[in-house]
Amino acid sequence: MIMRGTGRGLSNGSDSGPQRALIAASFVNRVGNGLFNTAAILYFTLVVHLPATQVGAGLTIAGLVGLAAGVPAGNLADRYGPRTVWLTSFALQAVTMAGFVLVDSWLAFTLIATLDRLAAAASGASGGALIARAGGERPAAFRARLRTFVNLGVVVGTLGAALALQIDTRPAYTALILVNSASFACAGLIGFLGLPNYRPLPRPEGYRQWSVLTDRPYVAFVALYSAMGLQYQTVSLLLPIWLSAHTDAPRWTVAVVYAVNSGVCVLLQSRIGSTVETPRQGGRAFRLAGFLFLVSCPLMALTADVPAWVAPVLAVLAVCVHSVGEVWESSAGFALGYGLAPDHAQGQYQGFFGIGFGAGQAIAPVILTGVVLSLGHPGWLLLGAFFAVLGAAGPPVAAWAERTRPTEPDAEASGARRPGGSPLPQAE
Repeated sequence: MIMRGTGRGLSNGSDSGPQRALIAASFVNRVGNGLFNTAAILYFTLVVHLPATQVGAGLTIAGLVGLAAGVPAGNLADRYGPRTVWLTSFALQAVTMAGFVLVDSWLAFTLIATLDRLAAAASGASGGALIARAGGERPAAFRARLRTFVNLGVVVGTLGAALALQIDTRPAYTALILVNSASFACAGLIGFLGLPNYRPLPRPEGYRQWSVLTDRPYVAFVALYSAMGLQYQTVSLLLPIWLSAHTDAPRWTVAVVYAVNSGVCVLLQSRIGSTVETPRQGGRAFRLAGFLFLVSCPLMALTADVPAWVAPVLAVLAVCVHSVGEVWESSAGFALGYGLAPDHAQGQYQGFFGIGFGAGQAIAPVILTGVVLSLGHPGWLLLGAFFAVLGAAGPPVAAWAERTRPTEPDAEASGARRPGGSPLPQAE
């Protein structure tokens, strides 16, 4: 059983300076991401004139290569401090993003996209370690609060991109790319000024750089979470295709379900996430998420069987249920992802978490379009049942993981401890 320390000496409140800096940096960066991601495919196909198949192939190559940076970057964050790796990765992404305006061939596009994904993987691993340190005794609750602002930033950026899409000129698209590049630079500057240089935590005797691979309960959790990650593209990819090809719903329904999904997550993430902090609570939240997806998937399928004026209403209802499940699922991921990782190896563990989740997202389109969509209504039912089975595995995996965590003594009065038990030294 994991012993929880007293937390003396840690700043756990929402007014923590490092927490505010991470929230501000993440919000600024995600506004830029929202601007770019909304119009990226149009820029590369309509402006650069790359065939869509080449763009897809380049992004796939970049994504797969980028996964390789997760654990090594996490180890660097554990060894030299997460702030240094995080700032370096943001500087690299500012450069690679600006480099997209110079792309004039598939080879150049793939090279720059690959460098960008390598830097993004390093950012994810080191950023996870930073969240663990800034979050104090409640990293999962802080991560849930942070995700609220991340979602809000994406929404703001997406709305801003609509102007460039309407103008539909090369300078307009170029401006989106450069603003996104600047968002990385601004976010890095906020982090440089507002985040302490956390010292690396002491490593236990016998520590290995790839020890996460021998942590079978954590590997099992990452596998479950990565498979459950299909739910993200259920709303962003599968449902829009279904609504367009199999229902009589108006085209604007797709935009509405996107907005509803983001809105529900913004409104509920902090509230629900603050109640899911321990691995045991995470396991139960994961199970609840699976049940909600079991309900939402058949509702999405039914949009093909109702009149045109009912389909948007049913789609919104389904996405509301699904979005609440998404909030519970992500909260479970924060609680288990941080709560099961040793303090001294948060970077390594978050890097491995990113590899698993990224791999799941890479194969999601093939599964959702090649299996679920081709089967039609039975495919939706199978998808919902799949999510429910994954969710049911959450509590036993969480219990298994808790039994295998090392038992730590209570925190001494002179030293604060996080749930993992490692003393937290002062930041420089």
